[in-house]
Amino acid sequence: MPSDRTAGTPDPAVMPRLDEAFGPDPYPMYAELRKAGPVHQVIGPEGRPIWLVTGFQDARAALADPRLSLNRSNATPGSYTGLSLPPALDKNLLNMDGRDHARLRRLVAPAFGPARMEGLRQQVRDTAAGLLDSLGLQPGPVDLVEDYAAPLSLVLLCDILGVDQTESERFRRWTTILLNPSAESRARLGEALEGIVTSLTVQIQARRAEPGTDLLSVLIAAHDGEDRLSADELLSLAFLLLFAGYENTIAAIATAVATALTEPGLRSRLRESPDAVTEFVEETIRFDGPVELAIRRFATEDVEISGVVIPAGDPVLVALASAHRDPAAFTCPNRMTPGRTEQGHLGFGHGPHYCLGAALARLEIVTAVTVLLERYPAATLTTPREELRPRPSVRTRGIARLPVLLRPEDD
Repeated sequence: MPSDRTAGTPDPAVMPRLDEAFGPDPYPMYAELRKAGPVHQVIGPEGRPIWLVTGFQDARAALADPRLSLNRSNATPGSYTGLSLPPALDKNLLNMDGRDHARLRRLVAPAFGPARMEGLRQQVRDTAAGLLDSLGLQPGPVDLVEDYAAPLSLVLLCDILGVDQTESERFRRWTTILLNPSAESRARLGEALEGIVTSLTVQIQARRAEPGTDLLSVLIAAHDGEDRLSADELLSLAFLLLFAGYENTIAAIATAVATALTEPGLRSRLRESPDAVTEFVEETIRFDGPVELAIRRFATEDVEISGVVIPAGDPVLVALASAHRDPAAFTCPNRMTPGRTEQGHLGFGHGPHYCLGAALARLEIVTAVTVLLERYPAATLTTPREELRPRPSVRTRGIARLPVLLRPEDD
Protein backbone atom coordinates (compact mmCIF):
# COMPACT_ATOMS: atom_id res chain seq x y z
CA MET A 1 0.00 0.00 0.00
CA PRO A 2 1.48 3.38 -0.95
CA SER A 3 2.35 5.90 1.73
CA ASP A 4 1.61 9.61 1.48
CA ARG A 5 4.05 12.50 1.07
CA THR A 6 3.90 13.29 4.79
CA ALA A 7 5.53 9.91 5.48
CA GLY A 8 8.32 10.40 2.93
CA THR A 9 8.60 9.99 -0.80
CA PRO A 10 6.99 6.68 -1.83
CA ASP A 11 8.79 4.20 -4.04
CA PRO A 12 7.18 4.07 -7.53
CA ALA A 13 7.98 0.36 -7.65
CA VAL A 14 5.40 -0.38 -4.95
CA MET A 15 2.68 2.01 -6.11
CA PRO A 16 -0.45 0.43 -7.60
CA ARG A 17 -0.96 1.09 -11.29
CA LEU A 18 -4.27 2.50 -12.44
CA ASP A 19 -4.19 0.34 -15.56
CA GLU A 20 -3.38 -2.91 -13.74
CA ALA A 21 -4.39 -3.02 -10.09
CA PHE A 22 -7.80 -1.47 -10.67
CA GLY A 23 -9.00 -3.12 -13.89
CA PRO A 24 -12.63 -3.79 -14.86
CA ASP A 25 -13.69 -3.86 -11.19
CA PRO A 26 -11.76 -1.10 -9.42
CA TYR A 27 -13.97 -0.93 -6.32
CA PRO A 28 -12.05 -3.42 -4.09
CA MET A 29 -8.79 -1.52 -4.67
CA TYR A 30 -10.48 1.81 -3.97
CA ALA A 31 -11.89 0.40 -0.72
CA GLU A 32 -8.40 -0.72 0.30
CA LEU A 33 -6.95 2.70 -0.49
CA ARG A 34 -9.68 4.53 1.46
CA LYS A 35 -8.99 2.40 4.53
CA ALA A 36 -5.29 3.28 4.35
CA GLY A 37 -5.87 7.01 3.86
CA PRO A 38 -7.70 9.59 1.74
CA VAL A 39 -4.84 10.57 -0.62
CA HIS A 40 -2.19 8.39 -2.26
CA GLN A 41 0.32 8.34 -5.06
CA VAL A 42 -0.29 5.76 -7.78
CA ILE A 43 1.16 5.11 -11.20
CA GLY A 44 -1.06 6.84 -13.74
CA PRO A 45 -1.97 5.83 -17.30
CA GLU A 46 1.30 7.29 -18.61
CA GLY A 47 3.48 5.29 -16.22
CA ARG A 48 4.28 8.29 -14.00
CA PRO A 49 3.34 8.94 -10.34
CA ILE A 50 0.11 10.87 -9.87
CA TRP A 51 -1.84 11.83 -6.76
CA LEU A 52 -5.20 10.12 -6.23
CA VAL A 53 -7.98 11.53 -4.01
CA THR A 54 -10.33 8.74 -2.88
CA GLY A 55 -12.72 9.98 -0.15
CA PHE A 56 -16.02 11.69 -0.95
CA GLN A 57 -15.62 14.91 1.04
CA ASP A 58 -12.02 15.38 -0.11
CA ALA A 59 -13.05 14.67 -3.70
CA ARG A 60 -15.88 17.19 -3.55
CA ALA A 61 -13.60 19.86 -2.12
CA ALA A 62 -10.84 19.12 -4.64
CA LEU A 63 -13.18 19.52 -7.61
CA ALA A 64 -13.99 23.08 -6.50
CA ASP A 65 -10.52 24.05 -5.26
CA PRO A 66 -9.11 26.90 -7.44
CA ARG A 67 -5.59 25.80 -6.46
CA LEU A 68 -6.10 22.63 -8.49
CA SER A 69 -5.98 23.89 -12.06
CA LEU A 70 -7.03 22.20 -15.30
CA ASN A 71 -4.50 24.20 -17.28
CA ARG A 72 -1.53 22.02 -18.23
CA SER A 73 0.79 25.03 -18.10
CA ASN A 74 0.72 24.62 -14.31
CA ALA A 75 2.24 21.14 -14.46
CA THR A 76 5.83 20.51 -13.48
CA PRO A 77 7.71 19.80 -16.75
CA GLY A 78 7.80 16.09 -17.43
CA SER A 79 5.21 15.19 -14.77
CA TYR A 80 2.31 14.80 -17.17
CA THR A 81 1.77 14.68 -20.92
CA GLY A 82 -1.69 13.32 -21.63
CA LEU A 83 -3.40 13.42 -24.99
CA SER A 84 -1.52 15.91 -27.13
CA LEU A 85 -3.96 18.05 -29.10
CA PRO A 86 -3.15 20.53 -31.84
CA PRO A 87 -3.59 24.20 -30.82
CA ALA A 88 -6.82 24.40 -32.83
CA LEU A 89 -8.43 21.85 -30.45
CA ASP A 90 -6.61 22.56 -27.18
CA LYS A 91 -8.19 25.90 -26.22
CA ASN A 92 -11.21 24.26 -24.64
CA LEU A 93 -12.91 24.32 -21.25
CA LEU A 94 -10.99 21.25 -20.06
CA ASN A 95 -7.69 23.11 -20.25
CA MET A 96 -8.81 26.47 -18.84
CA ASP A 97 -9.47 28.18 -15.52
CA GLY A 98 -10.45 31.59 -14.26
CA ARG A 99 -11.62 34.37 -16.54
CA ASP A 100 -11.06 32.57 -19.85
CA HIS A 101 -12.99 29.56 -18.61
CA ALA A 102 -15.84 31.73 -17.30
CA ARG A 103 -16.03 33.67 -20.59
CA LEU A 104 -16.30 30.58 -22.76
CA ARG A 105 -18.70 28.88 -20.38
CA ARG A 106 -20.96 31.92 -20.42
CA LEU A 107 -21.21 31.71 -24.21
CA VAL A 108 -22.14 28.02 -24.25
CA ALA A 109 -24.34 27.73 -21.14
CA PRO A 110 -27.63 29.06 -22.64
CA ALA A 111 -27.66 26.20 -25.16
CA PHE A 112 -28.00 23.75 -22.25
CA GLY A 113 -30.33 25.82 -20.05
CA PRO A 114 -33.74 24.69 -18.71
CA ALA A 115 -35.75 26.32 -21.50
CA ARG A 116 -33.71 24.61 -24.24
CA MET A 117 -33.85 21.25 -22.45
CA GLU A 118 -37.63 21.46 -22.11
CA GLY A 119 -37.87 22.26 -25.79
CA LEU A 120 -35.80 19.17 -26.59
CA ARG A 121 -37.82 16.78 -24.44
CA GLN A 122 -40.20 15.65 -27.17
CA GLN A 123 -37.42 15.46 -29.76
CA VAL A 124 -35.39 13.16 -27.50
CA ARG A 125 -38.42 10.96 -26.97
CA ASP A 126 -39.30 10.85 -30.67
CA THR A 127 -35.69 10.01 -31.60
CA ALA A 128 -35.54 7.19 -29.05
CA ALA A 129 -38.89 5.81 -30.15
CA GLY A 130 -37.93 5.91 -33.83
CA LEU A 131 -34.69 4.06 -33.20
CA LEU A 132 -36.43 1.37 -31.16
CA ASP A 133 -39.26 0.94 -33.66
CA SER A 134 -36.70 0.34 -36.39
CA LEU A 135 -34.70 -2.09 -34.25
CA GLY A 136 -37.85 -3.98 -33.30
CA LEU A 137 -38.23 -5.11 -36.90
CA GLN A 138 -35.05 -7.17 -36.65
CA PRO A 139 -35.60 -10.88 -35.91
CA GLY A 140 -32.71 -11.42 -33.48
CA PRO A 141 -30.84 -9.58 -30.75
CA VAL A 142 -29.69 -6.01 -31.35
CA ASP A 143 -26.76 -4.13 -29.84
CA LEU A 144 -28.26 -1.32 -27.78
CA VAL A 145 -24.88 0.42 -27.52
CA GLU A 146 -24.20 0.91 -31.24
CA ASP A 147 -27.79 0.83 -32.46
CA TYR A 148 -29.57 2.81 -29.74
CA ALA A 149 -27.43 4.69 -27.19
CA ALA A 150 -24.81 5.97 -29.67
CA PRO A 151 -27.13 7.27 -32.41
CA LEU A 152 -29.50 8.79 -29.85
CA SER A 153 -26.72 10.84 -28.29
CA LEU A 154 -25.01 11.74 -31.57
CA VAL A 155 -28.15 12.88 -33.36
CA LEU A 156 -29.08 15.21 -30.52
CA LEU A 157 -25.61 16.70 -30.10
CA CYS A 158 -25.21 17.28 -33.82
CA ASP A 159 -28.60 18.98 -33.87
CA ILE A 160 -27.76 21.27 -30.93
CA LEU A 161 -24.36 22.13 -32.34
CA GLY A 162 -25.57 22.46 -35.94
CA VAL A 163 -23.24 19.83 -37.39
CA ASP A 164 -24.35 17.98 -40.51
CA GLN A 165 -25.87 14.63 -39.48
CA THR A 166 -23.92 12.89 -42.23
CA GLU A 167 -20.75 13.71 -40.26
CA SER A 168 -21.92 12.01 -37.07
CA GLU A 169 -20.55 8.57 -37.87
CA ARG A 170 -17.19 10.00 -38.89
CA PHE A 171 -16.96 11.87 -35.58
CA ARG A 172 -17.88 8.64 -33.82
CA ARG A 173 -15.00 6.79 -35.46
CA TRP A 174 -12.51 9.58 -34.79
CA THR A 175 -13.39 9.99 -31.11
CA THR A 176 -13.29 6.21 -30.64
CA ILE A 177 -9.68 6.33 -31.84
CA LEU A 178 -8.88 9.15 -29.39
CA LEU A 179 -10.32 7.23 -26.44
CA ASN A 180 -9.06 3.72 -27.28
CA PRO A 181 -5.75 2.86 -25.58
CA SER A 182 -4.78 0.17 -28.11
CA ALA A 183 -1.58 0.44 -30.15
CA GLU A 184 -3.61 0.43 -33.36
CA SER A 185 -5.62 3.45 -32.23
CA ARG A 186 -2.50 5.32 -31.09
CA ALA A 187 -1.02 4.80 -34.53
CA ARG A 188 -4.09 6.45 -36.09
CA LEU A 189 -4.25 9.37 -33.65
CA GLY A 190 -2.85 11.91 -36.10
CA GLU A 191 -5.30 10.83 -38.78
CA ALA A 192 -8.24 11.22 -36.39
CA LEU A 193 -7.18 14.66 -35.17
CA GLU A 194 -6.63 15.90 -38.72
CA GLY A 195 -10.05 14.61 -39.72
CA ILE A 196 -11.74 16.37 -36.81
CA VAL A 197 -10.05 19.71 -37.51
CA THR A 198 -10.83 19.54 -41.24
CA SER A 199 -14.46 18.52 -40.75
CA LEU A 200 -15.21 21.13 -38.08
CA THR A 201 -13.53 23.82 -40.16
CA VAL A 202 -15.84 22.98 -43.06
CA GLN A 203 -18.88 23.00 -40.75
CA ILE A 204 -17.91 26.40 -39.36
CA GLN A 205 -17.46 27.83 -42.84
CA ALA A 206 -20.90 26.54 -43.83
CA ARG A 207 -22.56 28.05 -40.75
CA ARG A 208 -20.77 31.35 -41.26
CA ALA A 209 -22.19 31.50 -44.81
CA GLU A 210 -25.69 30.49 -43.66
CA PRO A 211 -26.19 31.16 -39.92
CA GLY A 212 -28.95 29.36 -38.04
CA THR A 213 -30.23 29.11 -34.48
CA ASP A 214 -27.81 26.31 -33.58
CA LEU A 215 -24.96 26.60 -31.07
CA LEU A 216 -22.25 26.70 -33.73
CA SER A 217 -23.89 29.78 -35.27
CA VAL A 218 -24.04 31.40 -31.82
CA LEU A 219 -20.35 30.68 -31.23
CA ILE A 220 -19.42 32.04 -34.69
CA ALA A 221 -21.31 35.26 -33.90
CA ALA A 222 -19.30 35.52 -30.68
CA HIS A 223 -16.08 34.98 -32.62
CA ASP A 224 -17.01 37.63 -35.15
CA GLY A 225 -18.50 40.01 -32.58
CA GLU A 226 -17.58 41.75 -29.36
CA ASP A 227 -17.01 38.64 -27.22
CA ARG A 228 -13.75 38.11 -29.07
CA LEU A 229 -13.82 34.33 -29.18
CA SER A 230 -10.62 33.36 -30.98
CA ALA A 231 -10.59 31.05 -33.99
CA ASP A 232 -8.87 28.30 -31.97
CA GLU A 233 -11.35 28.74 -29.10
CA LEU A 234 -14.24 28.39 -31.54
CA LEU A 235 -12.88 25.19 -33.05
CA SER A 236 -11.88 23.81 -29.64
CA LEU A 237 -15.34 24.42 -28.18
CA ALA A 238 -17.02 22.64 -31.06
CA PHE A 239 -14.61 19.73 -30.65
CA LEU A 240 -15.13 19.49 -26.90
CA LEU A 241 -18.92 19.41 -27.20
CA LEU A 242 -18.71 16.47 -29.58
CA PHE A 243 -15.79 14.69 -27.92
CA ALA A 244 -16.90 14.96 -24.29
CA GLY A 245 -20.60 15.35 -24.92
CA TYR A 246 -21.70 11.90 -25.93
CA GLU A 247 -19.27 9.13 -24.95
CA ASN A 248 -20.17 9.27 -21.26
CA THR A 249 -23.88 9.46 -22.06
CA ILE A 250 -23.65 6.37 -24.26
CA ALA A 251 -21.95 4.46 -21.45
CA ALA A 252 -24.47 5.63 -18.86
CA ILE A 253 -27.43 4.60 -21.03
CA ALA A 254 -25.96 1.14 -21.59
CA THR A 255 -25.27 0.59 -17.89
CA ALA A 256 -28.72 1.83 -16.89
CA VAL A 257 -30.46 -0.39 -19.45
CA ALA A 258 -28.42 -3.46 -18.48
CA THR A 259 -29.27 -2.86 -14.83
CA ALA A 260 -32.97 -2.27 -15.50
CA LEU A 261 -33.21 -5.54 -17.42
CA THR A 262 -31.41 -7.66 -14.82
CA GLU A 263 -32.19 -6.36 -11.32
CA PRO A 264 -35.13 -8.37 -9.88
CA GLY A 265 -38.32 -6.35 -9.57
CA LEU A 266 -36.74 -3.16 -10.87
CA ARG A 267 -38.28 -3.25 -14.34
CA SER A 268 -41.88 -3.14 -13.07
CA ARG A 269 -41.13 -0.30 -10.63
CA LEU A 270 -39.57 1.79 -13.37
CA ARG A 271 -42.54 1.29 -15.68
CA GLU A 272 -44.96 2.46 -13.02
CA SER A 273 -43.42 5.86 -12.23
CA PRO A 274 -41.42 8.51 -14.12
CA ASP A 275 -39.99 9.66 -10.77
CA ALA A 276 -38.70 6.15 -10.17
CA VAL A 277 -36.75 6.28 -13.45
CA THR A 278 -35.16 9.60 -12.51
CA GLU A 279 -34.12 8.27 -9.10
CA PHE A 280 -32.81 5.10 -10.70
CA VAL A 281 -30.67 7.01 -13.19
CA GLU A 282 -29.13 9.16 -10.46
CA GLU A 283 -28.27 6.08 -8.42
CA THR A 284 -26.85 4.33 -11.49
CA ILE A 285 -24.46 7.26 -12.02
CA ARG A 286 -23.37 7.03 -8.38
CA PHE A 287 -23.15 3.24 -8.19
CA ASP A 288 -21.36 2.54 -11.47
CA GLY A 289 -21.11 5.77 -13.43
CA PRO A 290 -19.18 6.27 -16.67
CA VAL A 291 -16.60 8.69 -15.22
CA GLU A 292 -14.26 6.80 -12.94
CA LEU A 293 -11.68 9.59 -12.69
CA ALA A 294 -12.32 13.31 -13.07
CA ILE A 295 -10.08 15.11 -15.55
CA ARG A 296 -6.53 15.64 -14.23
CA ARG A 297 -5.67 18.75 -12.29
CA PHE A 298 -2.39 20.42 -11.35
CA ALA A 299 -1.53 22.04 -8.04
CA THR A 300 -0.69 25.73 -8.55
CA GLU A 301 0.87 25.80 -5.08
CA ASP A 302 1.48 23.29 -2.31
CA VAL A 303 -1.98 21.97 -1.45
CA GLU A 304 -2.82 20.05 1.72
CA ILE A 305 -5.63 17.49 1.55
CA SER A 306 -6.43 15.66 4.79
CA GLY A 307 -2.89 16.10 6.04
CA VAL A 308 -1.19 15.11 2.79
CA VAL A 309 0.81 17.86 1.07
CA ILE A 310 0.64 17.79 -2.73
CA PRO A 311 3.56 19.84 -4.10
CA ALA A 312 3.00 22.62 -6.62
CA GLY A 313 3.04 21.33 -10.19
CA ASP A 314 2.10 17.74 -9.32
CA PRO A 315 -0.80 16.15 -11.23
CA VAL A 316 -3.90 15.11 -9.28
CA LEU A 317 -6.75 12.73 -10.11
CA VAL A 318 -10.05 12.72 -8.24
CA ALA A 319 -11.42 9.17 -8.09
CA LEU A 320 -15.16 9.65 -8.47
CA ALA A 321 -15.76 5.90 -8.47
CA SER A 322 -14.06 5.65 -5.09
CA ALA A 323 -15.83 8.71 -3.66
CA HIS A 324 -19.19 7.24 -4.65
CA ARG A 325 -18.50 4.06 -2.65
CA ASP A 326 -17.27 5.92 0.45
CA PRO A 327 -19.16 4.56 3.50
CA ALA A 328 -18.55 7.87 5.27
CA ALA A 329 -20.84 9.52 2.71
CA PHE A 330 -23.28 6.77 1.69
CA THR A 331 -25.08 4.10 3.69
CA CYS A 332 -24.36 0.63 2.26
CA PRO A 333 -22.46 2.24 -0.66
CA ASN A 334 -21.91 -1.08 -2.46
CA ARG A 335 -25.64 -1.63 -2.78
CA MET A 336 -27.70 0.06 -5.46
CA THR A 337 -30.51 1.97 -3.73
CA PRO A 338 -32.58 4.29 -5.96
CA GLY A 339 -34.17 7.16 -4.07
CA ARG A 340 -31.33 7.67 -1.59
CA THR A 341 -31.79 10.63 0.74
CA GLU A 342 -28.06 11.30 1.13
CA GLN A 343 -26.11 14.05 -0.58
CA GLY A 344 -25.87 13.90 -4.35
CA HIS A 345 -23.19 12.20 -6.40
CA LEU A 346 -20.27 13.85 -8.20
CA GLY A 347 -20.87 12.14 -11.53
CA PHE A 348 -21.19 15.48 -13.33
CA GLY A 349 -18.49 17.18 -11.31
CA HIS A 350 -18.74 19.98 -8.78
CA GLY A 351 -17.77 23.63 -8.66
CA PRO A 352 -16.89 25.91 -11.61
CA HIS A 353 -16.21 22.98 -13.95
CA TYR A 354 -19.56 21.28 -13.34
CA CYS A 355 -20.62 19.56 -16.57
CA LEU A 356 -22.44 21.97 -18.88
CA GLY A 357 -24.31 19.10 -20.54
CA ALA A 358 -25.55 17.47 -17.32
CA ALA A 359 -29.20 18.35 -17.95
CA LEU A 360 -29.05 17.00 -21.51
CA ALA A 361 -27.33 13.79 -20.36
CA ARG A 362 -29.97 13.23 -17.67
CA LEU A 363 -32.75 13.84 -20.18
CA GLU A 364 -31.26 11.36 -22.65
CA ILE A 365 -30.61 8.60 -20.10
CA VAL A 366 -34.02 8.86 -18.44
CA THR A 367 -35.78 8.95 -21.80
CA ALA A 368 -33.76 6.05 -23.22
CA VAL A 369 -34.72 3.79 -20.30
CA THR A 370 -38.35 4.96 -20.18
CA VAL A 371 -39.09 4.51 -23.88
CA LEU A 372 -37.34 1.13 -24.04
CA LEU A 373 -39.43 -0.26 -21.16
CA GLU A 374 -42.62 1.20 -22.62
CA ARG A 375 -42.15 -0.35 -26.03
CA TYR A 376 -40.44 -3.58 -25.06
CA PRO A 377 -41.37 -4.45 -21.46
CA ALA A 378 -40.16 -8.03 -21.93
CA ALA A 379 -36.77 -7.14 -23.47
CA THR A 380 -34.04 -9.47 -22.28
CA LEU A 381 -30.25 -9.59 -22.34
CA THR A 382 -28.95 -12.44 -24.45
CA THR A 383 -25.59 -12.42 -22.65
CA PRO A 384 -25.34 -12.73 -18.85
CA ARG A 385 -24.66 -9.37 -17.24
CA GLU A 386 -21.40 -10.56 -15.68
CA GLU A 387 -20.08 -11.58 -19.12
CA LEU A 388 -20.59 -8.21 -20.81
CA ARG A 389 -17.23 -6.82 -21.93
CA PRO A 390 -16.05 -3.37 -20.78
CA ARG A 391 -15.45 -0.56 -23.24
CA PRO A 392 -11.82 -0.19 -24.39
CA SER A 393 -11.54 3.42 -23.25
CA VAL A 394 -8.94 5.48 -21.38
CA ARG A 395 -11.55 7.66 -19.67
CA THR A 396 -15.01 6.06 -19.76
CA ARG A 397 -16.35 3.06 -17.85
CA GLY A 398 -19.09 1.21 -19.64
CA ILE A 399 -20.20 -1.74 -21.71
CA ALA A 400 -18.74 -2.45 -25.15
CA ARG A 401 -21.78 -4.32 -26.52
CA LEU A 402 -25.26 -4.77 -25.08
CA PRO A 403 -27.04 -7.60 -26.96
CA VAL A 404 -30.77 -7.47 -26.23
CA LEU A 405 -33.75 -9.33 -27.63
CA LEU A 406 -36.53 -6.76 -28.01
CA ARG A 407 -39.86 -8.33 -27.03
CA PRO A 408 -43.08 -6.34 -26.55
CA GLU A 409 -44.52 -8.95 -24.17
CA ASP A 410 -43.69 -12.28 -22.58
CA ASP A 411 -44.14 -15.33 -24.79
